[in-house]
Amino acid sequence: MIKILLADDQALVRAGFRALLDAQDGMTVVAEASDGAEAVRLAERHRPDVVLMDIRMPGMDGLTATREMPDHIKVIILTTFELDEYVFEALRGGASGFLVKDTEPAELIQAVRVVAVGEALLSPSVTRRLIAEYASRAKEPHITAGLEQLTDREREVLTLVATGMTNDEIAAKLFMAPATAKTHVSRAMMKLHARDRAQLVVIAYESGLVKPGWF
Repeated sequence: MIKILLADDQALVRAGFRALLDAQDGMTVVAEASDGAEAVRLAERHRPDVVLMDIRMPGMDGLTATREMPDHIKVIILTTFELDEYVFEALRGGASGFLVKDTEPAELIQAVRVVAVGEALLSPSVTRRLIAEYASRAKEPHITAGLEQLTDREREVLTLVATGMTNDEIAAKLFMAPATAKTHVSRAMMKLHARDRAQLVVIAYESGLVKPGWF
C-alpha cells in the first residue's frame, strides 16, 4: 500500500486529489496539510511513502518543506506555475518529481507509483529546462563526496542519466543489458548518497562532471 500525504493550501484541491488517489488500488491518503510546516510535522508522524507538495503555500512554502522532509520520503512537487526556477530548486532540494496541477489524472497516478518505487519523475523536457536553468546561474563546480569512488563505467552512465536518458536508452547506447545499466545507476546512487535519478542529475551538473551545452 502506497501511503500519501497531500500538502496544499486549498481544501478543494486536496479533496480532489484525495478522492482520485483513495479510489486507486494500493493507494491511501494518510494525511493532509495546508502549509509546509504542517506537512513536515505530519510526514514525521505518519511516515508516508510519497508527498504531493504544492509550492506556493502560506508560511513555509513547498520548497522549504521539501528540504526538511525525512530522507526516505519521496516528494512530487505540484504547482500551477511551470517555472524553470522551481524545477531546479525543487530537485536540488530533494524532490523526486515535478508536475503541473493540470496533469491528467492517469499521469498523476502513474507518477505516484513511479516515485514510490524509487524512480525519478524526470522527463527529458524537464531535464532540458534543468540544464538551461543551471547554465543561467552556473557556479564554480564543487567537490562531491563519493564521486572519486565511481568507476569509469559508472561515470559514463551518470553522464547519460544527466541527459535524461532512461535505463533502456543507456543500455542501447552503451551496448549493455538494461539490467546492467540499472545496476550501474543504483551503484552510482549509493556511492553519491543520492535518493533517486533526479538527485543524480543535480550532482552531475553541480560537480562539473557534466557541463551545460555538452548535449
